[in-house]
Amino acid sequence: MSAPAKLAYFVRTAVGSIVRSPFVHVIAVASLMLSLVGFGVARIARTQLDALVDSLGGEVELTVYLTEDAAPERVTELELALTQRTGGQVHRVSPAEALGRLVTQLGEDGKGLTELSDNPLPWSLEVRLPKAARDAQALAELAKRTRALPFVTGVDYGEEALERLTLIARALEIASLIVFSLVFLTAVIVVSATLQLAIFARREEIEIQKLVGATDRFVRVPFLLEGLLQGVIAAALALAAVYGLVRWLQSGDGGLLAFARLDGKLLVDWPRLSGELFGIGCGLGLLGSFIAVRRFTRV
Repeated sequence: MSAPAKLAYFVRTAVGSIVRSPFVHVIAVASLMLSLVGFGVARIARTQLDALVDSLGGEVELTVYLTEDAAPERVTELELALTQRTGGQVHRVSPAEALGRLVTQLGEDGKGLTELSDNPLPWSLEVRLPKAARDAQALAELAKRTRALPFVTGVDYGEEALERLTLIARALEIASLIVFSLVFLTAVIVVSATLQLAIFARREEIEIQKLVGATDRFVRVPFLLEGLLQGVIAAALALAAVYGLVRWLQSGDGGLLAFARLDGKLLVDWPRLSGELFGIGCGLGLLGSFIAVRRFTRV
């Protein structure tokens, strides 16, 4: 039998098995689809959280407060050190500029500050931190060393907010990994179980094939294609479900999650997400079918 003829036979056998036993295959596809929908939602949520943390982190700066008698050359050395250490941009803020900002922020309540005879605000250095320099532990060490300088009175970088955001991101990453590992394991078990039923229903046909000289590989390929087809169908349905969910969330009906949207949109890389869903779906389908045929085709 030529290769094209074998391929045609394998495809016909796989599709025919699905048509003859639609119920068990629907269960497998539904299980895979739910797993993939969960993965897609988790992927979008993680991307959105990272973008949200970046947007919040962009507003947080490392601020170093200086003494009144700080030597200009020492301040310049500190600016260079902070730039090299963080890779960020350093801006020296005078007391007058700091007071002007405070008056603007307070609005009507801040007009009285303009009448002060002495400006109580110190000189300071503001460091705008790039994403790579926002590690909570590294910033804590940097702040500790900077506070130890004799001409520095204090360092502020929104420590509590940054630590909380970091902990939330790590907790979500670990939780999603655990949950979806269990869900994917369940999906593989369901796919394997459904194909075991299909194999059991065709056990006499398999016995005859092996008696006339069919190899294990020849017998197994149609079942592997069944698992692959289940994965493809589940991935297509999951992608459609995730797309519909994203459209709903971006509409007025998704107002409950409006706080997580940036510029009114959810950040979704559709080509990447589609590739991941189809890749994972096909992988899970093949894995489940491989487990099934390896155990039950040795007749």
